[in-house]
Amino acid sequence: MLFITFFLGIVVNAMGYIPPGNINLTVAQLAVNKGMRQVWYFILSFSCVEICFTFGMMRFARWAMSDINPNSAVSEVRLGTLVEGFMILMFIVMGTITWRNRKKVPKTSAKKDDKRSGSVLYGLILGVLNPVQIPFWLFFGNYVILHEWIKTDYLSLIIFSVGSGFGSAGALYLYAHFATFIQEKFALSSLIINKAIAIFLFVLAAYLIVKQSIILF
Repeated sequence: MLFITFFLGIVVNAMGYIPPGNINLTVAQLAVNKGMRQVWYFILSFSCVEICFTFGMMRFARWAMSDINPNSAVSEVRLGTLVEGFMILMFIVMGTITWRNRKKVPKTSAKKDDKRSGSVLYGLILGVLNPVQIPFWLFFGNYVILHEWIKTDYLSLIIFSVGSGFGSAGALYLYAHFATFIQEKFALSSLIINKAIAIFLFVLAAYLIVKQSIILF
């Protein structure tokens, strides 16, 4: 049963990182600009935060889904709108930073102390500032609990959360590997890839703005 719980944690969280978003696009950018070593520093720190976050959200999931409606309001503002508003801001900021740094020449190093602290800190920050995971776990966390696919005791939730950490790490590694493969296969420069990532982040922000405009008006 614990193996199934661990496996479900891997599968469910990996699915959450299939659609392009700020996290997997950040990993792709790191892979192209700084190399796979920096990607691993980022992934490991991010996944550690993900384990803690998943455990907390799974404990919170059943109560939240029964007592909190994403369409409910805080000071007359929908909770879903608040979450997506934060995501819009994040996409715009990250897209702007990527666009402004698009012409910088990538710097890689073979040294063991190759600025890993920066990637680790980046992973920790984005692990905490990852609002899209809140509605994700409120839905899927409640789903697997209500269908009794996992138990809700502390050990089972810890195993599930560790599995989710492995799931996010695996999915992000595949994104990074795919980004380097595309760059090598089609001889793309980091300038082109950075431009593409920045534009995609702006498109995601624009989509959420249009979506919220339709809801509000």
